[in-house]
Amino acid sequence: MYYKPDYTKKGVVYKMPLTDIKVKALKPREKRYQESDSDGLYIEVMTSGKKYWRLRYFKGGKRSWTTIGEYPATGLQEARERRNDLRKKLRDNIPLIQQPGLFSAIAEEWANAHESKLSSEKYKKDIWSRLKSHILPFIGNKDITAISSLDIIPIITRLTEMHSFEMASRVRNICAQIFRYAISTGRAANDPTAALRGAIIAPPAKRLASLTNPVEVAQLLRSIDAYPQPIVKMAMQFSALTFCRPGEIRHAEWVEISGDEWRIPERKMKMRRPHIVPLSRQAVDVLGKIRQLTGFGGYVFPNNRSPKGDRPMSENTVLVALRSMSYTKDQMTAHGFRSMASTLLNENGFNVDWIERQLAHVEGNSVRAAYNYAEYLPERRKMMQWWADYLDELRQSAE
Repeated sequence: MYYKPDYTKKGVVYKMPLTDIKVKALKPREKRYQESDSDGLYIEVMTSGKKYWRLRYFKGGKRSWTTIGEYPATGLQEARERRNDLRKKLRDNIPLIQQPGLFSAIAEEWANAHESKLSSEKYKKDIWSRLKSHILPFIGNKDITAISSLDIIPIITRLTEMHSFEMASRVRNICAQIFRYAISTGRAANDPTAALRGAIIAPPAKRLASLTNPVEVAQLLRSIDAYPQPIVKMAMQFSALTFCRPGEIRHAEWVEISGDEWRIPERKMKMRRPHIVPLSRQAVDVLGKIRQLTGFGGYVFPNNRSPKGDRPMSENTVLVALRSMSYTKDQMTAHGFRSMASTLLNENGFNVDWIERQLAHVEGNSVRAAYNYAEYLPERRKMMQWWADYLDELRQSAE
């Protein structure tokens, strides 16, 4: 069959209707894309290579769309016939009933549609990993309208029996988002996960080990100062001075640090909000020393197997260092610097709001939280300097 290409006339690009040859030849790209046919009909090509026929239309002054079918099960000619039937219904004010479809197809469509809203590449990979590992093998081949709460329960139960309570909660949330997406696009009538809210009961969170006795903290600081590997030693010193999360410390980059301030972008923060860390004189001094060792690369604390400094320190490096200094898992962890600072600052009478803001804990008011990353900054600067001076006093105190 001869395919007549698109053409331009007087500066206007005229799109020719699709042909079977062109539809078959459409290949996936890095992002999903669309190719128009005629009268609102178009085909959408997903990053996985799957293709869906959709109809774009206006109703009540609002632009909308509906899914007609999946290619090649629904061919070009059949898609056009369905388009004509749907347009007749629209003219006669008959409500459109969308084709439901498999859960896996709608899940992929949801993930692609929301890809631009996801906060990081890692988060995108996590979403796909959870879909492929914990959801699609169990309900992927079911029609979305046939899935009930009884189909979701085994998915949740499997994870809770493995004590993966947080993963179970995240998986239920992903399913809920997919069902709500299906409802909004007319392919489902309800969200069966709604009946499972509150069903995941995790045991009380185990407190991460930390030293909070001033005498023990003093000995820890002296042990850190004597640690033989300079980059790891300074990573622990910086952790004690800033009490940021271990992942934030490991992924710190030189471009984020300016003078006496470290601005962590939202993509690196647990709660996806930017965070300002005021740096004490001691923290700036630590950075000055380590810059001589790692300033040529991107990361402040690079991996020891990355001579160019383009990979961050390993996740377990600080933990291994603490264990080599004879601190057990019940005494101190890499995360323990945070609770150590929180406990001692509270005991010394500092404002709890300053402490919580410095710990980058979530603000109860989500609207306010989006704008308060610099809140209490003058007060936090004074607090952080006091904290660094206090650690120096402990370090220099008699054993």
